[in-house]
Amino acid sequence: MNNAGKTVKEVVIEEINGVVIDSLSKLNCIVDNIVTEIPPDLSLGDAAYPMFKYSSALKMKPYDIALSVKNDLDAARSFIEKTEVKGGYLNVYFNKTAVSKKILPLIIAKGADFGKGRRLNQKVLVEFSSPNTNKPLHLGHCRNNAIGDSLSRILDFYGYDVIKLNLINDRGIHICKSMLAYKLFGAGATPDSVGKKSDHFVGDYYVKYANEVKNAPDMEKEASDMLRLWEEGDPSTIELWKKMNGWAISGIKQTYDRMGINFTDIEYESALYLLGKEVVAEGLKKGAFYKESDGSVWVNNEDVGLDKKALLRSDGTSIYITQDMGTAVERQKKYKFDKLVYVVGSEQIYHFKTLFAVFKKLGYEWASNCYHLSYGMVNLPEGKMKSREGNVVDADNLMDLLYQMALDAINDKEREISAVEKSAIAEKISLSALKYYLLNFSTAKDVMFIPEKSISFDGNTGPYIQYTTARINSLMSKSGAPVDNADIPDDYTFNEDEWGIISYLLEYEKSVKIAAAEYSPVEICSYLYNLSKLYNKFYHDNQILSEGDVVKKVRLAISKSVLIILTSGLNLLGISSLERM
Repeated sequence: MNNAGKTVKEVVIEEINGVVIDSLSKLNCIVDNIVTEIPPDLSLGDAAYPMFKYSSALKMKPYDIALSVKNDLDAARSFIEKTEVKGGYLNVYFNKTAVSKKILPLIIAKGADFGKGRRLNQKVLVEFSSPNTNKPLHLGHCRNNAIGDSLSRILDFYGYDVIKLNLINDRGIHICKSMLAYKLFGAGATPDSVGKKSDHFVGDYYVKYANEVKNAPDMEKEASDMLRLWEEGDPSTIELWKKMNGWAISGIKQTYDRMGINFTDIEYESALYLLGKEVVAEGLKKGAFYKESDGSVWVNNEDVGLDKKALLRSDGTSIYITQDMGTAVERQKKYKFDKLVYVVGSEQIYHFKTLFAVFKKLGYEWASNCYHLSYGMVNLPEGKMKSREGNVVDADNLMDLLYQMALDAINDKEREISAVEKSAIAEKISLSALKYYLLNFSTAKDVMFIPEKSISFDGNTGPYIQYTTARINSLMSKSGAPVDNADIPDDYTFNEDEWGIISYLLEYEKSVKIAAAEYSPVEICSYLYNLSKLYNKFYHDNQILSEGDVVKKVRLAISKSVLIILTSGLNLLGISSLERM
């Protein structure tokens, strides 16, 4: 149940359930909970009650039980229009007017707050993005950003207090490789001097290193030496590191701003990588870890089906998992979180299984509240991306491509709008195409990104849903008056298209609940696409503005409700609706 209280559909169903429970009790069958099924087709009703499970206890045929309950439901009425017995099922059809009088005014009155939950007083940390400062964001980062941002919006909407964290990987051998290449071949150039976006400028030197090291293998030792100098605090090395990190982070922030991505807090690996040593010492005292003869420290996770794992090297230096241990402990101290969600690629599944097993061995109460939301790779039709070879789709270049494709589509329509407005619309469409395409899969699945499919105004795409919002906004504008209520006469007869939309509006709160519980933005994508299809069929097959006053008002109320839900759902995906297209 949505934490905001019962949804409208739950109110309707629970009232009917109460009658069903009372009816069964008259037959001497005492039950606390009733199984309610949703038929796959509205022609079979809005709810169905299977009676097979009560047959043995009552020594009655399911059909006869359903028939007995039907009589009581028919007498109760309320939200019920009619009932039918089909085999051992009792199918219930909602009273369309009663339900519509409840749902449409509520959506219109609450607007963007419809479906929003009460605050739960629970804090959820969502770590996502985590770029390296040796290259610009690429298509894979776009999926991470889209998932992390959308999940944060969904959880916040549902009622959690959400902290969005970005742990920037700003140290290590990969960073030193780009630094070394710049030191050897940069000749004092800057992003401004060559007219290049600063993160792309840094990324070029990472690629330069990969190309040069093939013919100069000594560069590997030089990069390692540079890392050692950094760890020792060598002034010139630190100065170069700060300069190149500054360029990279400045450029990456521009990409975040364009994508509409922001964070509550930004952490830096360079400030955290030593944190885990105290946690390792704690584990040794508790007997959760052990020390080998060479001085290295290990954890044995074989009891939970995992391997032994080193936590400190023999020279006392930490490794990646050690940093994650220390960072999580510091986050608990700082935020006192109830849940910690890591949005990280599926190649790190084993790493997080090991990390969470370590937390449990240390006896942390919050260990079971850590979750790895893994996601599959994003590939191109021509194959896997490789940053060191320059074979990537940079986020900036991809957004530019999608923007131009959207702008071309708008220009082809020859709309009488200014170039400035066309540009703004094209930007919204391009970001919708990118985010929706990357979110509209189970996170576990790999994605083949095809720009032409993502930008299409037909089918299951972000632009298609935006087109629906633009269509409704245009309709509202042409109607000449604001739709601020839903005055539905008691004798109004809903047609199939109208009722199909209204009954589906009842499902929005449930969709939000599932998306929040399962960390699944695709649930919102599916809901919005289905609602858009229902509305566009309704719009195509039914007159609205040319109808009589009563029909017109009802259909405008339905349209306004759909617009509110589509806009709300798109916002949960980090996507803007459109006033016009």
